[in-house]
Amino acid sequence: MPRIRVLQSVAGLDFSWTPGQVVDVSDQDADAWADGVRAELVEEPKPNARAEKAASRSRGGGRAAKPETR
Repeated sequence: MPRIRVLQSVAGLDFSWTPGQVVDVSDQDADAWADGVRAELVEEPKPNARAEKAASRSRGGGRAAKPETR
């Protein structure tokens, strides 16, 4: 199912789209709406064969230095 990014506000009886909103539509609706004025087609990101792994978080481990109170 194609996706479009709305460029102008559009509303109907059973929908309301705001600029910047990405909407899933049928093939026919995508051809009608994605004219470069009202909406544009959104390119689907290509899956990366080598996904990046998130860095592990440090748990701290040691005690913090005590502040001097003199």
